[in-house]
Amino acid sequence: MEKKGKGSIFIVSAPSGTGKTTLCKQVIRKVDNIRPSVSFATRQPRSGEIPDEDYCFVSEEEFRAMVDRGDFVEWARVHGNFYGTSRHKLEELIGAGYDVLLDIDTQGAQQIRKSFDNAVYIFILPPSMKELKHRLEGRMSNSAEDMNRRLERAVDEMREYKMYDYVIVNDIIETSLKKLEAIIISERLRSSKIDPHWIENI
Repeated sequence: MEKKGKGSIFIVSAPSGTGKTTLCKQVIRKVDNIRPSVSFATRQPRSGEIPDEDYCFVSEEEFRAMVDRGDFVEWARVHGNFYGTSRHKLEELIGAGYDVLLDIDTQGAQQIRKSFDNAVYIFILPPSMKELKHRLEGRMSNSAEDMNRRLERAVDEMREYKMYDYVIVNDIIETSLKKLEAIIISERLRSSKIDPHWIENI
């Protein structure tokens, strides 16, 4: 069975520390024909991050120049740093028939909605605020001030869950991964994704 030529866009958002990035990386390894959207970022790389694979790291000056040129389909300032999604790279991937997974915040998701009507929106929730705080504490780079700022922002972001099509509570990573995989596969089985020429040739 063949689907239409263009790929689909899957938006995954969550508060910092929820496990979103881990889930996104694992589902991309498990599901065929899906690619990550590599965001541009002005922050410093974290331990273990690979430039141009995890993020395209640029200076704030370079980022602002890209904004002025209209290079981003979405961009936002998060925790004092700028993040953005390249319009050209995104359109290139979906034009080649790949589904694309965007790991972005709620601000970015709202901007994507203006440009792509058929994107699928998935929100990841922590099992509790207590667990979220525990996970953030595990990041040794977080100061007390940074921790409080992230928790306050987490509450604001979680209020946006109703604008998403699906919600996953990330308690057990293996279970959450299966749910995310199931969402992607089920969306591919929508009748709107079937190439009508395939039906005609049965």
